[in-house]
Amino acid sequence: MNQWEQLMQTAAGLTFVRHDIRAQLDRTGRYELPLPPEFPFAISLFHFSSQHFTSSVTWHERLELFLPLDGRVDMQMGDTTAQLEAGALLVVDNMKPHHVVDHAGFDTRVIVISFLPEFVYRPGASSHDYTFLVPFHAKVDGRHHVIRPQDGFADAVYQAVRRLLEAYSKMSGRFRETSCKAWFLVLLNELAQRFHDAPVKHAEFLRRQERVARFGPLLSRVHGHSDERITQAQAAKLTGMSIAQFTRQFRIATGMTFISYVTQTRLAGAARQLKNSRQTIAEIAQEAGFPDQSYFDRCFKKVYGQTPRDFRRGPIA
Repeated sequence: MNQWEQLMQTAAGLTFVRHDIRAQLDRTGRYELPLPPEFPFAISLFHFSSQHFTSSVTWHERLELFLPLDGRVDMQMGDTTAQLEAGALLVVDNMKPHHVVDHAGFDTRVIVISFLPEFVYRPGASSHDYTFLVPFHAKVDGRHHVIRPQDGFADAVYQAVRRLLEAYSKMSGRFRETSCKAWFLVLLNELAQRFHDAPVKHAEFLRRQERVARFGPLLSRVHGHSDERITQAQAAKLTGMSIAQFTRQFRIATGMTFISYVTQTRLAGAARQLKNSRQTIAEIAQEAGFPDQSYFDRCFKKVYGQTPRDFRRGPIA
């Protein structure tokens, strides 16, 4: 029995719940998953099926890995879509607005591994520890960090995920957390080796962390007031940067232009209104800051894979 078959055998003995995270989303689409300070780590086991999952655009500060077990998943992250087959492990671009896109025949179990960076690297720790986080921070625009089933690293990844699942779901007592962390570091080490072609020196890694923190208040404002018209010049002023510096640094931090980020956020707010209000689509488009419904329809379909009208007809997101 190979490593993938052993992982599937372990998963067969676990419970996967319908993906329904509505109660954990605030009005900005921020996905809140409480993680204890002493062990900021969690594994969620979800079942996605067509029209039966939370389709809202979300964002969050924690880091995540996403592994479908049975079939295809399309994950929209910012301006791009990661197409995942069963067994493809995705490093999620957490700071980008992201969501799973529905399609005909969609039906799969998914393992989602969530953690805070300080779980593996804290200020003052060995500078080598930051290497575990390189796959999450050293990304090239338009290229997703994905381990595919045919990759040479896949077997080692599946073994680490299986042992991690076993420790997290079946162990108890004082060795549960140490076993989880040990196998999680093995998994991160495999990812770091796979993506060694995008190295980040320690000093640059810290600069990137500081850069994301610097944009925090601006991102909170954008998400909290998605209907507010904030220009790039105003955004640059809020962060104390010139427009040129802001444009460059924002794309480095989020992987998107500021305009794209705002558009994604407005679409996320509009999607919630489509599900939870009786306003017309034209009214929702206007409130979200789109000049006309036709443009809103085109933008919405590009991100969600369906028109606002079809999206509204589906189950509550």
